[in-house]
Amino acid sequence: MTMTTNLTASERDAEVARILAAHATREGALLPILHDIQAVLGHVPEAVIPAIAHALNVSRAEVHGVISFYHDFHVEPHTRPVIKLCRSESCQARGVEVLARAFEGETRVSIEPIYCLGLCTVGPNAMVGNTLHARLDTAKLSALVESVA
Repeated sequence: MTMTTNLTASERDAEVARILAAHATREGALLPILHDIQAVLGHVPEAVIPAIAHALNVSRAEVHGVISFYHDFHVEPHTRPVIKLCRSESCQARGVEVLARAFEGETRVSIEPIYCLGLCTVGPNAMVGNTLHARLDTAKLSALVESVA
């Protein structure tokens, strides 16, 4: 699925209805539904929470609780490009904390923590969208910031 931007409310609702229908018979569908909605819309708008709750026969509070519990879900679209910087133990051992401190206060992009991208032998690592970036140092992370900003 690719992210769609600038949808009207009716187009957004149609996308959500399509996603809900695709998961209608799936047990434990809340997380897959949220992932699919976020993949298509770039976030999980507050306005679609009632439809999700109704489709799954759960409360809106339960849906909102899951969205707020997992840091990857957002109810508002990102205003800046996102770089997810791996902060796992392996990347910590390879110097990610120095990188993180060097880019504190960066305003052109949002640098968010993520825990383990599965590239432990070639860290520190980051992810932009679905693209992984390995063996980062200050110069490489700076170039990555420049390329997405």
